Amino acid sequence: MRGSALKNFLLNLFFPKQCFGCQREGEYLCQDCVSIVEVMENSFCLCENPRMLPEAGKCRDCRQKNLDGLFFAVSFKNNLIKKIIHQFKYEPYIKAFSQPLVSLIITHFNLIQKSFVLDNYILVPVPLTKQKIKKRGFNQSEEMAKELSGNLKIPLASDVLFKEKETISQMELSADLRRKNVEGVFSAKNGEKVKDKKILLVDDVYTTGATMEECAKTLKRAGAKEVWGVAVAREK
Repeated sequence: MRGSALKNFLLNLFFPKQCFGCQREGEYLCQDCVSIVEVMENSFCLCENPRMLPEAGKCRDCRQKNLDGLFFAVSFKNNLIKKIIHQFKYEPYIKAFSQPLVSLIITHFNLIQKSFVLDNYILVPVPLTKQKIKKRGFNQSEEMAKELSGNLKIPLASDVLFKEKETISQMELSADLRRKNVEGVFSAKNGEKVKDKKILLVDDVYTTGATMEECAKTLKRAGAKEVWGVAVAREK
């Protein structure tokens, strides 16, 4: 039995597919539980205390940021979503969680489609270091970007943004230390793929925005026209 097949066998043995919401067997998040998750119908700015906006973008207080705006599907205060994201990012690293999480993002896009048209964009996942990918077996942001690419028919570019240095977990740090922690750790390659392009930068959770902001700065230095964040959940 190959490594990936063995891992899937062990996951099904010790973590059989059952809904994290109601424990119904068959899938990790059933449609009944998805239907009661409150998906955002509005857009908010990038500020620490975000303001609701009539359309996606920035307010006057966050207009200096490199990130052009943020799309997020749910609040990270939702305990069910928090639990699923935790199992997605930490052991046993269940890759299949990308599907139900991305379904929430797509629902969010459908709810706000009147104010934002997804034309002429490319998807770029927030990268992990090679060491972290080797340990986890996949990059959760890239798995989500793949799902979004297939569902929304938007091209995926996984070879333009790279994380060169391992960092301390952002969860352990204050807002100021988070910014310093990721400063200068990303690089851009194959710049012709992002030059004059509009980017949808994909990650699982937006907390202070330090990681996405540093990624956006790197992509814009490489020639990207716009960089918009896309996350499953926002902490505030």
